[in-house]
Amino acid sequence: MSRRSWLLAALAVVPLAGCTSSAPATKSPPAPAPALKLVAFDSCAQLEKELRAAAEKNHVASPPMLDNARATGAEGAPSSSGTNVHEAGVDEPDIVKTDGRRIVTISGGVLRVIDTTTRRQTGRIDLGVEAFGEPELLLTGDRALVLADGGAGSRLRDDTRMIRPTNGRSEVLLIDLAGGTPRLLSRYRGDGRIVDARQHGSVARVVLSSSPQIQFPFRGDPVPENVMQDDRDAIATAPLDAWLPDWEITTGGQTVKGQLDCATVSRPESYSGLSMLRVLSFDLTATALGDGEPVAVVADGDAVYSSTDGLYIANTQRRSMVVAATDDVGRAARPDSTDIYRFSLPATGRPVYVASGKVPGRLLNQYSMSEWDGHLRVATTSWKDEASAVRVLREKAGALVEVGAAEGLGRGEDIYSVRFIGPRGYVVTFRQTDPLYSLDLTVPEKPRVTGELKITGYSSHLQPVGEDRLIGIGQEADARGVPSGLQVSLFDVADPAGPKRLDQQIVTGGSSEAESDPHAILWWPATGLLVLPVADAKADGALALRVTGDRLERATRLAPATKDAGPMRRAVMVGDVLWSITDRGALASDASTLDQVAWVGLT
Repeated sequence: MSRRSWLLAALAVVPLAGCTSSAPATKSPPAPAPALKLVAFDSCAQLEKELRAAAEKNHVASPPMLDNARATGAEGAPSSSGTNVHEAGVDEPDIVKTDGRRIVTISGGVLRVIDTTTRRQTGRIDLGVEAFGEPELLLTGDRALVLADGGAGSRLRDDTRMIRPTNGRSEVLLIDLAGGTPRLLSRYRGDGRIVDARQHGSVARVVLSSSPQIQFPFRGDPVPENVMQDDRDAIATAPLDAWLPDWEITTGGQTVKGQLDCATVSRPESYSGLSMLRVLSFDLTATALGDGEPVAVVADGDAVYSSTDGLYIANTQRRSMVVAATDDVGRAARPDSTDIYRFSLPATGRPVYVASGKVPGRLLNQYSMSEWDGHLRVATTSWKDEASAVRVLREKAGALVEVGAAEGLGRGEDIYSVRFIGPRGYVVTFRQTDPLYSLDLTVPEKPRVTGELKITGYSSHLQPVGEDRLIGIGQEADARGVPSGLQVSLFDVADPAGPKRLDQQIVTGGSSEAESDPHAILWWPATGLLVLPVADAKADGALALRVTGDRLERATRLAPATKDAGPMRRAVMVGDVLWSITDRGALASDASTLDQVAWVGLT
C-alpha cells in the first residue's frame, strides 16, 4: 500500500451522534429521526470502559507525520456601538471592542487600549500566547477576557512513539484595564480547541472541544500491515485520564492544576469516543479565573448559537469526513446530518445540559440556528437530497424533536446565508443565481415558503437594517455564476410573497472580510450608517454607505492615514466619531461628513 493511499485511508473517521445530563415544497411534520436522549454515566469505571470501546470501534489510524519536525457605552461615556452580533443582549468575542470610553484591540498577539477622548494609545500588553488565528476578546467594565484558540497540533514523544494530531492548548486570559494600562490578572490554559464563546451580562461561556491523548506507535514507511491492531492495543491500554482534559490556572505567580472530573461527564446514546465538549463559565468581574465549572459531553461541535437563556452547540460533522483509499483521488463520502445540543443558562451557576437532537444535512454557520417562541429553527443543506430545508424543533423530554419543515429550497444549490427575524426567515441559496427565499414560521408545525427573488450573484450575510429592510453583503456574479466583485444590496421584504431589491452598490473586483465574518460590519441605526471593510486592486479601506428609505447613498471609501497601516478590519461609533480600525492604527472620522479628524498609530 503506497504512502499516499495510506494517508487518504487514514483520514477516515466515523461521524458522531447526539447528547446527554424550482418551487420549494412545504410539508407537515415528517417522520422524525430517533430522538437523542440525555444519559449520564453510572460511574467513572463505566465511563472508562465505554469510551475505550467506542474509540476502538470508531478509530481509524491517523496519518503519520511527514517528517520529524515539531509540529454599549459605559456609565458617563458617550453612546457607542457594540459588536455586530446574532442576538441582541448576547455578546460575541471579536478583535475590537469599545465601551465608549476606550477602544480595545488585539492584533499580532498584543492587546492595545485607545482613549477615545484624548485620541491616543494609553497602554498595551503582549499576551504571550501561541494562538491558532488571532486571539479575540470580550469586555465588561474594566475587565477584558481574551480567548486564544490552541487549535490542533502534533508533537513527538521520542523516536518510536508519537502523539497523533489531537489537542491544542487553548488559553483564556483575564485582563484588568483600570487606569488605561492593561494588566494580566489570571491565565487559564486547557486542553482542546476553542469552538466559540458567548457573553450574558458579565458571564462568558466558553466552548472547547478536545480529543483523547492516546499514544500510538510511530509509523514507518511502508506502513506495517498490523497498524490497526497496534492502534487498538494502544486504545485498549489507555487510562481514563487520556480522555479527560486537564488545565492549569496561573494567578499572581501561583499555578494550580486540575483535570475534568469523570463524574461531570454525560454522553449521548451513541458516540465515537473521539471527542469531548465542555462548556466553561467565567465571570469577568472576578479577581481571578477559576476552572470554569466545566460541563462536559462526549460529543463534538463546530458552531455555537445562543439566545438569552439557551446555548446551542451544533456538530456539522465536517471533521468526520470519510475518504476512500486510492492512489490518485480521495473521494469524499460527505456526512449528511447535524447533531445539536442545548444547554439552559441559569442566572447564576453553570449551564445545564438539557436536550439534544439530529437534523438531516449540514449547517452553514451559527446564523443557521435561531430560537423563537420556544422553538429552534434550523436551516440545512443536504448532500443526499441536493436541496436545503428549514426545520423547526421543540424540546420534549430531553430531546429536540422536529415538529415541522419547509423542504426543497434551492435544488442543486448550497445555502450561502440565513437570517431569522421573529416569525420570519430568509435563506439565500446559490450556484449560478441567487434565490432569496422568504419563509413564514408563525405556525411552527407548518413553516412555509411565501416568496422568492432570483437575481445574479449571492449574499453571504443578511443584515437587518430597520423594519422590512435587509442588507445583503456578498458577490455579484454573471449568468454563469462567476463572481465579479463585492456587492451590497438593499432588499424590501415587507411583502412576504414578493421580496425585491431596491438598490445595489458594486465594487468591481472587490471583496470584504464582512462576507465571511459579520463582526466586521458596523450598522448604526441612528443615522442609517453602514460601514464594512473593502479591498480591491486599488486599495484596502472601508466602505461607508447611508441607508435612506429605498436607497443606498453616499458610497465613501475611507483609507488609513499611512500606507503601511494595513487593511481596515473593524469600525465602531463613539459619540459623533466613526473609528475605523486596522492592525496598526485607528482612523477617527466625523460621523456626519466622514472627514478625518485624527489618526492614532498603534505601537
